[in-house]
Amino acid sequence: MATTSHVTVYDIRRAQRADTTAAVLAIGTANPVTCISQADYPDYYFRITNTEHLTDLKRKLNNLCQASGADKRFFHHNEEMIAAHPEFLDRATPSLDARLDIAAAAGPELAAQAAERAIVRWGRPAADITHLVVATNAGAQAPGADHRLASLLGLRPTVRRTMLHLSGCSAGAAALRLAKDLAENSRGARVLVACVELNVVAFHGPKEDYPQTLTCQGLFGDGAGVVIVGADAVRPVERPLFEMVAVSQAVIPGTEHALNMRLTEHGLDGHVSIKDLIPLAAANADELLSDAFRQLGLAGVEWNDLFWVVHPGAPSILDQIESALRLEPGKLAASRKVLREYGNMLGSMLIFVLDEQRRRMEEEEGGRSAEWGVMMGFGPGFTIETMVLHLPECPKEQ
Repeated sequence: MATTSHVTVYDIRRAQRADTTAAVLAIGTANPVTCISQADYPDYYFRITNTEHLTDLKRKLNNLCQASGADKRFFHHNEEMIAAHPEFLDRATPSLDARLDIAAAAGPELAAQAAERAIVRWGRPAADITHLVVATNAGAQAPGADHRLASLLGLRPTVRRTMLHLSGCSAGAAALRLAKDLAENSRGARVLVACVELNVVAFHGPKEDYPQTLTCQGLFGDGAGVVIVGADAVRPVERPLFEMVAVSQAVIPGTEHALNMRLTEHGLDGHVSIKDLIPLAAANADELLSDAFRQLGLAGVEWNDLFWVVHPGAPSILDQIESALRLEPGKLAASRKVLREYGNMLGSMLIFVLDEQRRRMEEEEGGRSAEWGVMMGFGPGFTIETMVLHLPECPKEQ
């Protein structure tokens, strides 16, 4: 076939790809208005579920709340909502439709609050967003939260949308891993990653023969985190915060029992074994991180020379990671602070930790106590997501 051009597919492919590594360009977070302290939560929970006579279970929930590492948590569901939906309390009564309807309306609105804050910090108009990745454990519709969020933000009809469902606490890391690939393989792409969690889909009344309920009710809270990701930053408008250098995902064989989840007729259900989870992340962190840096030609990295963005599922998990990697006190301070102030917000949690780490580094004298860092997220499987981060060099003044 005759052609008038000498352009090859390779030339086209090279022109389609970004020149630089993807970077975090802006972060925004948001929470619902209802806030309950962990000290008050057992009384609150047993009152609104009309089960104050279950004193033994209340004592167990109180102990769990005290050990959770959280001072308070935020929720979209409140006492009035639970009173209007008594089916949420009874596992024998189907309630999934009602739960999903609530989440379908409230989830995108909460994500939009976080997104609007990120867009303001980014400095460019929302219409410049080319890709949208939404992760949630509180949705199962199409069109879903991505479609509604795009409408709320005024994104272009051509924005390329992707939904991630039921990735548990690793949703934030998984969504950022996808955003890195999109940004680096689509020149000029600007990817808005939104992770939003609403535990109304998993709220249940206590059952004496199903203690797993108390674990979920005592740990998880609601929140939304948004990150804008892009390569080839447009100076001086865009200011890269973290370069996303390399990513990996590993499933630890034979651990499916430790953490799993599923949608059922009575809402989101599953199994969380804190006892089994505590050693898993710590036992595998050194090998996985060493392999990640080795592949970059950076063997022999000292863990205490890095900054850390770790999903804080529970204080005991962080303690084990600190011990296994011999981390100095304070290396996981950002994770501990977010856990203390919000509880475990599942997939959105890691974005809150990333934002807290950003804030801490900007407040430090010089702002660059560590050049390299790592992000770790944990989810069903048992799955460990890792990302190697790097602080961008400050551009020289012209």
